[in-house]
Amino acid sequence: MNQTENINKSNSKEAQQHSEGSVALAIEEQTAKIPSDVFLWAAVGSIGTSLILHITGKKDDARFVGQWVAPFLLLGVYNKLVKIAGSDRVSRS
Repeated sequence: MNQTENINKSNSKEAQQHSEGSVALAIEEQTAKIPSDVFLWAAVGSIGTSLILHITGKKDDARFVGQWVAPFLLLGVYNKLVKIAGSDRVSRS
């Protein structure tokens, strides 16, 4: 057995030992279906909406909508991590 096979076998065992619960698996399954750029466009949209609200004098609303940017981007990162290294890596092996 070569070194690459040993590493793959070790990674598979580790992934199985640290498997997710049924709720996390269900969330990851649904999240992985969403294209990653949806979250990027949602963040850009909230920036634009916040700007429009600020220009129209609705500054409190603008701050509220502007605070959505970071969560959208974080959800995008989560989405990308699920696709790259989520618990589905065990079932793909």
